[in-house]
Amino acid sequence: MIPSRPLRVLLVTAAVAASLAACQRNEKKDTPAAPAASAHAVEGPLKYDSATPYAKVSLSLPEAVLSYPALYTPLYRDEVAKLKEYAEGAQADRTEAGSPEGMPPYEKTIVYGAPIETGRLFSLMRTDFDYSGGAHPNTVATGLLWDKAETRRIAASDLFADRADTTNLERALCQAVNTAKTKRPGSTPVSTTGDMWACPKLKDVAVTLAPGTVPGKAGGLTFLLDAYAVGPYVEGAYYLTLPLSAFQSALSPEYAGEFQGEPTKAGDVTDDLRLKAPAA
Repeated sequence: MIPSRPLRVLLVTAAVAASLAACQRNEKKDTPAAPAASAHAVEGPLKYDSATPYAKVSLSLPEAVLSYPALYTPLYRDEVAKLKEYAEGAQADRTEAGSPEGMPPYEKTIVYGAPIETGRLFSLMRTDFDYSGGAHPNTVATGLLWDKAETRRIAASDLFADRADTTNLERALCQAVNTAKTKRPGSTPVSTTGDMWACPKLKDVAVTLAPGTVPGKAGGLTFLLDAYAVGPYVEGAYYLTLPLSAFQSALSPEYAGEFQGEPTKAGDVTDDLRLKAPAA
């Protein structure tokens, strides 16, 4: 039995629709899924300031840290908590023990400088300026290293292979210290056998990544030696950048690929890294 013309049109239309639906299903199977959305930067304060008659405290963070919520959130919270505790301690100290008339408030300023970033690592230098009524203020510099792939902080020692021989690196660091000392009048060289001031040991030195000549790579490491580390307070701090060649053989295979080229500036970089707040 031959279908009527209206029925034939209906059957053809149904067949075409079924064919198009099948094609669309195949296209969906063949088209790769869109990648998951990357983590977005969080919103939050980058500065904290508080002032009382007893203490002035402040915190400054660079905007780039907002791109790493797992780092930023606890970092801001913990630093602010430390500053509040410091301010409370200053009030107790000044009111209970008394202080000379006209003595200025205690002061603590924590600054995280401009970041150095590679494909996997995010590095910040932290400076903690503290004046608590002594003969002079003190500044302590430390480094923060964040592994973006594993979303966790790592220690400077993690950059180096297990049981790596760092003898040559320590020798290069000691030489860099003495080279920097030649430009500071009255300074005394250090040696491995020094009595009061000796060559620094790698395990005792804070480290940050150093910017390099290859985009997306670190060109070296900056070693942060505070006042008193290798000389008297009057000499000040020594922030020294060593090139990749000084430590390449000791790097962990896990992080060796984050370094390439040369540092944009090697040697004494103290004046470049002195306490500076990030741009607002």
